[in-house]
This record gives sequence, C-alpha cells and structure tokens, in this order.
Amino acid sequence: MSNTWKYLGVGILGGMVPFAFGYILNATSYSSLSDEVIDGNRFAHQVNYSGVPAGTEGFIEASESTINSVVHVTTKVVKTTVQRDPLYEFFYGPGTGNREYKQYGAGSGSGVIVSSEGYIVTNNHVIEDASEIEVILNDNSKYTATVIGTDPSTDIAVLKIEASGLKPIPLGNSDDLRIGEWVLAVGNPFNLTSTVTAGIVSAKARNINLLSDKTRATAVPIESFIQTDAAVNPGNSGGALVNTRGELVGINTAIASQTGSYSGYSFAVPVNLVNKVMRDIIDFGVVQRGYLGVQIADINQEIKEKNDLPSTKGVFISSVTEDGGAEKAGIKANSVILKVGSKDVNSVAELQEEIGKRRPGDKVSLTLRTEDGEQEIKEVVLRSADGATDLKSKEEMSKTSALGATFAELSAKEKKELNISNGVKVKTLEPGKLRSLGLQEGMVISKFNQEPVDSPEDLTSKLNNYKGGVLLEVILESGKKEYLGFGL
Repeated sequence: MSNTWKYLGVGILGGMVPFAFGYILNATSYSSLSDEVIDGNRFAHQVNYSGVPAGTEGFIEASESTINSVVHVTTKVVKTTVQRDPLYEFFYGPGTGNREYKQYGAGSGSGVIVSSEGYIVTNNHVIEDASEIEVILNDNSKYTATVIGTDPSTDIAVLKIEASGLKPIPLGNSDDLRIGEWVLAVGNPFNLTSTVTAGIVSAKARNINLLSDKTRATAVPIESFIQTDAAVNPGNSGGALVNTRGELVGINTAIASQTGSYSGYSFAVPVNLVNKVMRDIIDFGVVQRGYLGVQIADINQEIKEKNDLPSTKGVFISSVTEDGGAEKAGIKANSVILKVGSKDVNSVAELQEEIGKRRPGDKVSLTLRTEDGEQEIKEVVLRSADGATDLKSKEEMSKTSALGATFAELSAKEKKELNISNGVKVKTLEPGKLRSLGLQEGMVISKFNQEPVDSPEDLTSKLNNYKGGVLLEVILESGKKEYLGFGL
C-alpha cells in the first residue's frame, strides 16, 4: 500500500513539472502593444454570412456594422523645393545660390479604425508628405492625427488619434476569400462620407505594377492585390473592403482607369498582409521585412521552354543573392519554388505576399523543384535587407537611416582612394526622398550644408531633425563631386 502511494506521488509530481514549466512560459511570454490595442475581433458582432446575392440582409447588416469604423482623412501638404542659381554660385561658391520655394496643397482619403484606442490604418499615399492630418469620424467629430509609421512597399500607413471608445472593425482572413464572393467597399469618394458600394472578388494575388517605381530592385514592392468590381473612386483610398460578415478583408488602394474615376476594376491590399504590416509599425515603428535572397520571375512559356520545365506552375528562381537566406539554405538558381509551407504559389505576387507576412529570423519551409527535376524541401531563415536576422526598433534604425537610406562608415582605404578625410557611404536605398533625387548605393555624402559629415549618426540626425533647404555634397565612385539640393 505504501509503495502504491509512493508511485502515485511520483506520478503526480512528474505531471506537475511540465505543467509548471508551461505555466511559467505562458506567464513570461512577450505581449506586444499591437496585441493589446488591435481589438476589433474582441467586440465583433458578426452578421449572417451571405456568399450569394439571394438576399440583402447580409449587405445591410455588414454596412451598418462597419460604417462607423471607416473615417474620412484630410491632409494639408507643404512641399519645399530648392533651386540653385549657378551664376550666384560661380561667384560665391557651391551652396550659396540655393533658393527655397514652397507649394501648398490638400488631399483626402479614407481610413479604418482598428483599435478602440485610436489606431487607424490607411494608405501611405493618402498621407504622404502631409504637414497636417485630420480625421473625421462618422459622427462628424474631428481629431488631429499623428503618423505612427508608413510602409511605401505595401502602401500602408498607421495613424493615431487621441480618442477612446471607438468602434474598431473586426479583421477577417483574406486567404479564405474566394473568387466570386460578395464584398463591400466602404469609404469617402469625392468627399462623400460613408459611402458603401458592392461587388464581387474578381481575382486574387493581382500585380498591377503600381508601386514598382517607388522602390529599388533589391527591395521589391509587395503587390498581391484583391481585385474587385465594387465601385471605388478617388477618396476611397485607405477605406475598407469587407465581406458580408462585416469583417475587414482588404484596404482599398487603387483603381484601373484611363480617366481617374472608376471604370470597372478596383484593387485592395489583403488584410492578412495589412495585419502584419500595421502590427510591425505599432510594435516597432517600422516594418520588419524578411527576404529570401532570390531574384524571381513568373513562369511563362518562354521560361518553361528555355529551362526545360515540365509545367508553368511555381515561381522561377533566376538568381540567388550572395550570403542571403536562400544561398545559406543551399538553394540554387534555376530552381522552381512550388510551395511556401503547405500553400501552393504560382506567381511572384503570391510568393511575395506569403514572405511579406513574415519577419527577419523567421524560418520558412519551401518546396522546390531543382534544375535536375527533383523535388526537395528547404528550410530558409529570412533576413533583413542588410542581412541580419534580428528585429530592430525605429529608434535603433534611425541611428543610421534617414529618408529611405541607410549609411555606413567609410574605411581608411576608401577615404584614401577618394582622397577625403570625412564622409559616409550609402549602404542601402529604400523608397524615399534621397532615392527620388538620384542618390545611389555606394555614393558618399561628405558635407551637409557645407558642414563636414563625420559619421552615419551625424548625418541621420541632421536629416531627421533639420527643417528647411538642404545641400548635400556627394562624391561618386569615380571621385567626382556633385551637389543635391532639396527641402525638408
């Protein structure tokens, strides 16, 4: 009898150890700010689902349940440009001929409340370059908004207003959307507040090259739009695309039109991608974007025949980046990516969307067909644009990054080759003002408004905090000096 109790006691104790360990893990797990504030699903009253147009109840209830979660966003824009007077500089030296000119404008769009505490998601292009942003709720109350962060690569931005008790929209699952399913577009076209239109999902993972001119080749924009025929017009940008459950499934972003007004097709960023981007922005201030480290292409008939592929399924790897995650995992050029995890991918857009939902340091399982025709599975650790696997806050990144560029110290050898004693080089270049001015990776910035630049921190501090006209002295790889003038 005593042995029985002894064994029973050991069994109970043995069971308590993993229980206690699990409890400790759960008690000490990381709780992000986004988990706390994105609360639409906690209070959601989902309406009856209607996937067919047999009745109008689904449309009515979905409209009524979401209209108070969509806001009107208005902006004031002040653009400062700097023009150089070459004749004046001829007599008085470089930088002395700068003349500032200001242009004033206004814009409007829509936004979606994702938090009862005032967080709002919208399109980056709605608030880009805005000096003032105002948010108008459906009850006509007005608030001044601040920008929490932006992501030009997906055209998403997050705003914050000082309000509480707002009605956040519940988040749906864009992966579950089916072609032919009914959806509603809610927004403020032509400043007509609280407008609802209906249509069906016409296509998924659509790439329309909307953002391709805003980024560089090594930081390809993520375009995997939901295409619908719901009427969307100027002012709808940043508004909600919802299913008939009243759940957010996309952020309306663009239309296909020759006139600038709706002509049959509209496009929305899928909510699963939006969710990842806005959580990154809320938690870190910037998007934590992971890269495979490959150059990819859709498989057309030409690629199929040239590389003797058995079908056009999958995504073709044309090259592998040196020291990238794919190379380290042993992936070779001319392979074909067939699956990410358990999901088939048959276009660049689909692959970009799947990878875009992940962060540096995340492991992703790829099913590949090699150049020899064999199938294999590779585990790839995603890396950031600079090859790191750790996550960095906006504050950390701002020490060496500004206006879409990251900067690095010059080595003694590089300074000697360029015959300079100070300056920093452009390490990477994302969408932003400096790239639009023609700055390129490898160039060296040696002076800021005639003052020597001594370190990346020195330059980024000036770029992030200065207001007014700026003149940069830039040294090309050939050693030639050029000057870039612009306004901040």
